[in-house]
Order: sequence, then C-alpha cells, then structure tokens
Amino acid sequence: MKKSNFKQLEIKKIQASNFVMSPVELKDYVDFEVKRIYFITQPIGATGAHCHKVEKEFFILQSGTCVAVIDRGNGLEEIKMEGPTSALYVGNYVWHHFKDFSADAILLALSSTNYAPDRSDYIEDYEEYKKILAD
Repeated sequence: MKKSNFKQLEIKKIQASNFVMSPVELKDYVDFEVKRIYFITQPIGATGAHCHKVEKEFFILQSGTCVAVIDRGNGLEEIKMEGPTSALYVGNYVWHHFKDFSADAILLALSSTNYAPDRSDYIEDYEEYKKILAD
C-alpha cells in the first residue's frame, strides 16, 4: 500500500494593534522546496478531483470558505475550511479536490513541482487511484 501524508492545520494568528498577522514559517509546515505558487479565485464549481504521484501541495484558504474532499487511504472525507488560517498539507498519493466555495474564497497553493502540461504526474480516475493505493 502506498503511504500518503496529509495534515489539517491551523495557521497562527497574531493580533497587533491595527491588524491581524498570520505568519507561515514554511519549515514548520512543508517538507519540500516551493517551486510554484498559484491561487484559486472566483470559483463557480468544484476543482478537478485527482492525486499526484510526485507533487506535494500546501493549501491555505486566504478568505471565504470551502470544503476539501480528501482520501488519504481511508475513503473520502470532507473537511470544512474557513479562511484565513485554515490550511492543508496534501502529500503525494492523497486524492483531493475542493468544492462548495463561497463567492469570496481565495485558495492559495504552494507546490513542490513546476506544472507539467502533459499531466503525467496526475491520477484522475478514482478507481485507478484506489487500486494503486492498495498495491
């Protein structure tokens, strides 16, 4: 069975006199060098469900709400995320997608790889994913 690594995290909030700051010391959250950053904004539906063979990702919901759908080897589970301190570490071989975004949702993603247009790192068939995970 493939080992999957997943963590649900809460980013620290520091209340200053005129703002709230949420520092993220990457060494405390990820075990990879960040090679790519992207944002999901103006969502009108769910993201594509998939897992990666190599890529690891760290997601921080910057604002709004959404639901993460995760399978880390125990079947599908839903995790409600509420910005701006809700975070998920999604290692390779963790099935994931996001749904039920609020209109103001902004989801930040930090990735361990550069994007590969051929999508060779993706498994996008859930039944194939379950077979691979069981091997």
